[in-house]
Amino acid sequence: MTTLSIEPLTKEAFAPFGDVVETAGMTPISINQGYAERFNGLAHIDVAAEGGEVNISWFSASVRPAPIAIRLMERHPLGSQMFMPLNGVDWLVVVCADPAIAASYRAFAAKGHQGVNYARNCWHHPLLVLAERSPFLVVDRKGSGDNLEEYWLSEQMQLGFPSAAR
Repeated sequence: MTTLSIEPLTKEAFAPFGDVVETAGMTPISINQGYAERFNGLAHIDVAAEGGEVNISWFSASVRPAPIAIRLMERHPLGSQMFMPLNGVDWLVVVCADPAIAASYRAFAAKGHQGVNYARNCWHHPLLVLAERSPFLVVDRKGSGDNLEEYWLSEQMQLGFPSAAR
């Protein structure tokens, strides 16, 4: 069994897989007579393939048993998929370049103010949360076409938490 180390989620480390959605380092635009700030360009939403449209949904996720087993990876060939936590609780992200190559896997610890936008065709694990009933705003594709590909691992992996991380 392979154990994946978990690294901090940063824009630079996650760039091969998509966007980190956060406002750190961004310059806001003052709007609403100065009573609000707007941060533009946080993610590249890519859903127009084969006539797709933007879909905005709400997910409520449950905690998986520890140690977290990585058995399935998925990707969406027709569009990106963005997850933004709404409860401020830290969560986990697992991605890979090729699900058949263990060395291509990476695991990230996302802070509760960070979202991710998986690029089209990015292999990723389904949502991994650290608190029960964690709500997420999701922006992805709706429309015709087969936009889900799953890969079941022949050998299970698990996430390696530093000693007091969970």
